[in-house]
Amino acid sequence: MFEYLAIVFSGPALLTIAIGTVAGVAIGGMPGLTATMAVGLLVPFTYTMDPTMGLMLLGGIYCGAMYGGSIPAILLNTPGTPAAVATAIEGYPMSKKGKAGLALKVSVIASFTGGMFSIMILLLFAPVLARQALAFGPAETFLLALMGLAGIISIADENSSLLKALIAGLLGMIIAVVGTDDMSGSQRYTMGLVELVDGIDFMPALIGLFSMIQMLELAGMQHHTVDTSALHKKQKSEPMPKGIGKHIALGSGTGTVIGILPGEGATIAAFISYNLSKRISKTKELFGKGNPEGIAAAESGNNGCVGGSLVPTLTLGIPGNSVAAALMGAFIIHGMIPGPDLFTEYANRTYPFIISMFVANGVFLIVGLSFAPYLARIALIPPALMVPVVSAFAVLGSYALNNSVFDVYLMIAFALGGLVIKKLGYSLEALILGLILGPIAEGGFTQGMIIGHGSPMIFFHSNIAKVMWVIILALLIPPLYSYYKMVRGGKPQAE
Repeated sequence: MFEYLAIVFSGPALLTIAIGTVAGVAIGGMPGLTATMAVGLLVPFTYTMDPTMGLMLLGGIYCGAMYGGSIPAILLNTPGTPAAVATAIEGYPMSKKGKAGLALKVSVIASFTGGMFSIMILLLFAPVLARQALAFGPAETFLLALMGLAGIISIADENSSLLKALIAGLLGMIIAVVGTDDMSGSQRYTMGLVELVDGIDFMPALIGLFSMIQMLELAGMQHHTVDTSALHKKQKSEPMPKGIGKHIALGSGTGTVIGILPGEGATIAAFISYNLSKRISKTKELFGKGNPEGIAAAESGNNGCVGGSLVPTLTLGIPGNSVAAALMGAFIIHGMIPGPDLFTEYANRTYPFIISMFVANGVFLIVGLSFAPYLARIALIPPALMVPVVSAFAVLGSYALNNSVFDVYLMIAFALGGLVIKKLGYSLEALILGLILGPIAEGGFTQGMIIGHGSPMIFFHSNIAKVMWVIILALLIPPLYSYYKMVRGGKPQAE
């Protein structure tokens, strides 16, 4: 082990990790640019590098980008990545209260903790956990998506009526089915447009529903006020909120477990962590209004996926998510086929790569804590400057994803449509949940029914499925009971 540590803590290796991590933070912080895109683009360039150095560079980008997505989500209500949507729900309201510095501090510490925990699990238990992950099939994937969609009920009990939240969630799932059916190959609701054959990309929708709606509302305000008193205090000395540790621990564990499951991703991990955190919180009423506990759970959840996603990737050659798939390409380019050989024949490359990700987490922790007080002052920028600059980034981010003008039109359509939906009292968060998790649920349900020869009992067959049904019921019953009591008590619903 000492020889691996010596490789990682050499001067060139530390510089490589630092460059990769800082670049990852910058990429993750730009809406439209994702860790998958960055790692995928740089994989060919590592071909001429020393294999260990090349893998360390890509690992640093992966870790940095997962954290970087939270920065614009908190400051501008613009999630840098889909996994940062749950962070924006709590982070931006904190920014409007002048607590952007604290939100950024919670985000980076939660991201660091989630990342370190998952990489430790990867280092110690990868082969054992990979065998367990193989028992996770399409039926369990469908149930995992249901766990995420249970968040729609939670949204309803605080921010809007149950009926409106369900309608918004259903609308999101309807939008998500646009494109080609993976099973039959038939086209659904494409209206003859070639651009819709592959479906609607998440990022233009997210940018339109979060960033552009916020800019439209800012532009329509005659007087924009932000509580800046907290920004003038010494942000570095502001303590972490009490009791935040259990939410970070919950997100770290949830994110790592979901990351280990092949094909799942950081987005669903962040939403499920956020929903579970809301269930155990003593301040449920503050969720959606700027609760740091929600940021802690979501960020530790999506960063927990980093190490978790590499467990099946390195041991079985089954990518945990799209970024892990790109990383697997880097291993193969350098002649390292994922499997047991990585931990024996190529141990002198694999273990330094894993250890380097601990260093990458430390690098973005230092960067995040050092720059949080200065980044928080973005909230002081007047709307006259903020609106055109953010709008320009929204347009560029939408276009950059696929070099498509159609995505820009799509982003504008989501912004205008989302603004109308929001003004009518429907939940945009529920719509986003349906949009992101709907395809995962559909794919798992369809494949599960095929495997079960048309019998729905496939969704109750395995022990994992039975445990997941218990968790789903535990997530659904308390908010439904609270809603029932509210209706019986005659308390008016939020409109």
